[in-house]
Amino acid sequence: MVVLGLAVCVHAALSLWRGGAPDGAVVRAGGRVVAEVDLGRERLIEVPGPLGVTVIEIRPGRARVASDPGPRQYCVRQGWLTQAGAVAICAPNQVSLSLTGRAADYDSLNY
Repeated sequence: MVVLGLAVCVHAALSLWRGGAPDGAVVRAGGRVVAEVDLGRERLIEVPGPLGVTVIEIRPGRARVASDPGPRQYCVRQGWLTQAGAVAICAPNQVSLSLTGRAADYDSLNY
């Protein structure tokens, strides 16, 4: 019984506590939506901001901030976003990337 209970807990944790597969990406600059794209095909999106151009890379099922002129590069170091609801924020350049889907980890995000 203990092993069965542990197996059920592990299965529930793995299947319920992660976001679903993303179906699109939303790119914002200065608080406004500048692009809404699906994740079905590869593309690069160049987003102008106060410090320069942020480059967003889209691949099937995932997206990332490929380059950003910000000093600390936190959004670039975040790497590939693969779960619905995942967000990369380049605060100094006022650019953000978020993945959309039916099953996100949380309902909303404020920054």
